[in-house]
Amino acid sequence: MSRSARPLTSARVLHKIKALTTPQNTDYVVNRNPRNLERLRIAYKPGGYHLEKPGRSFWHTLEINTSGRYVSADVKHFENGTILSASTSEWAIKQQLYKTNDTAAFINLGRVLAHRCLQSGITEMTCNVEAVPGSKLQKLLQTLQDNGVSFKEPARLENTQPWDAERHEKPWAVSEQSLNTTVPQKSEK
Repeated sequence: MSRSARPLTSARVLHKIKALTTPQNTDYVVNRNPRNLERLRIAYKPGGYHLEKPGRSFWHTLEINTSGRYVSADVKHFENGTILSASTSEWAIKQQLYKTNDTAAFINLGRVLAHRCLQSGITEMTCNVEAVPGSKLQKLLQTLQDNGVSFKEPARLENTQPWDAERHEKPWAVSEQSLNTTVPQKSEK
């Protein structure tokens, strides 16, 4: 039997999968994450105009729309538009709620949106929504924060010039000070 005409066995398939998935010895790595430069804080961030309110200096922003019947929350990117969305009009969310616009709906919408944000790798965004303390909207924002989403984006790293006296630490560099953390000793009694 020729080599190409042999029947497929699980051992041959497993060997072929291992051969295709093992990394080759290369000098570089191609990162296919489109948000990688934003995570490293070196991506372009639009400045907008100084007279604009609330401004356009963000990578991701949260927009909340309420209607008489439903509530929807969207995470928008400054270039690509809506990236993530969650709404109480979605069938899976609507089936779990008694009403689609009460306080429980706002809280559960915040949980669902936070879960989707963390799954997609978005942990920081801006939020220009002003909420009255104790309102449904404030509970949605608090639920988002309690579940790991921050409403403060890090500042963009500006390019340092050769004549600058101080240079900022690169977020991708690991310093010796961060590696030498002291662990407190337990005292014996």
